[in-house]
Amino acid sequence: MKVAFPDLIETERLIVRPARPGDGAVFNRAIHESLDQLRPWLGWVSPPPTPEESEDSCRRAHEKFLSGEDLMAFFFLKEGGAMVGGSGLHDPDWELRCFEVGYWGRSGHGGRGLVTEGVRALAEFALSSLGARRVFLTTDQENRRSWRLAENAGFELEGILRNERLNLAGMPRDTRVYSRVPA
Repeated sequence: MKVAFPDLIETERLIVRPARPGDGAVFNRAIHESLDQLRPWLGWVSPPPTPEESEDSCRRAHEKFLSGEDLMAFFFLKEGGAMVGGSGLHDPDWELRCFEVGYWGRSGHGGRGLVTEGVRALAEFALSSLGARRVFLTTDQENRRSWRLAENAGFELEGILRNERLNLAGMPRDTRVYSRVPA
């Protein structure tokens, strides 16, 4: 039986919520401000999306949220409302209760643990409220900031898959696999 994704998760400093129609403009600004930081790791930012493409992405994400197919989430500061990044519980396997986490941070908001706080909240929600048996993520071995974030959010390294996929430059990369499972 499928359980609905949350409309909202609150942490000490953040509002974590699904992408919605109308979020495209702020999402687009956050991407464009963060291109130098995101471009080496995330193929979906090259070429940079137009505001219309970002709005279309938010609309499609909201439809998937409503159907329980995917949860693309944004992180907003409680104080001031600025978007500081995004994440999600992706490709849910409702029978196995397994979810993949992805994340990105907006330039200018790094170093304060905000994305870590949001990712931790999503993983804990999946484990406690969705009955997840496994919440996992993968990151490029060279993306130290990403794998440190995973560790700070309570994920454990399961292993490093050598030459597991091609990086954005078309070269083989090693992939770190992390997970959280119920205690």
